[in-house]
Amino acid sequence: MPIQRFTKMYGIQDAKISPMLTDPASGTPTYGTPIDVPGIKTYEISGEVEVKTLRGDNKKLDSFSALTNVQVSITHAKMSLDVLAAIIGGTVTDSGTTPAQKTKWGLTGSGATFPAFKLEGVTPPNGTDIIGGDVHVVMHKLTCSAFPDLGFAEEDYRIASFTADASPLISTDEWMDVVINETAVAIPSS
Repeated sequence: MPIQRFTKMYGIQDAKISPMLTDPASGTPTYGTPIDVPGIKTYEISGEVEVKTLRGDNKKLDSFSALTNVQVSITHAKMSLDVLAAIIGGTVTDSGTTPAQKTKWGLTGSGATFPAFKLEGVTPPNGTDIIGGDVHVVMHKLTCSAFPDLGFAEEDYRIASFTADASPLISTDEWMDVVINETAVAIPSS
């Protein structure tokens, strides 16, 4: 007997971004090593629908609706230079020796490419109706739709965030997957 197809969604425990390497017309997309989104707080998905209405004889005769965009909004507690490089481009470099080490994310005009990436988030175990289970939400191909919110906040923590638009994969036409697992499964690390 299959597991139930509905569940509560409580909390988010982890999220990872995987840079998209290829999306061939025939074949399977490939991704780089997943990067942790540190301190993930929210993973929100919304969609835009275009509706066309046919009117005649002074009344509504029919309507047609089509999904035109899916957008993801993410907030996370800690800024990550690796996440910035994965979602808007640029490079991260490490230099120096203790006690003068530093790491730097740099963005140049030619490096501001807004590359495609995959995003996967997961509830904590028991964050679903199934005891010991979890829910994964996978967006297969995203591209940032605005510059990420960064900066500082006076006498408070600054929460990092970004928004991205989904596109269907060229190779498989997939946009997203929502997976309910009977037994909790970690987001793959490779």
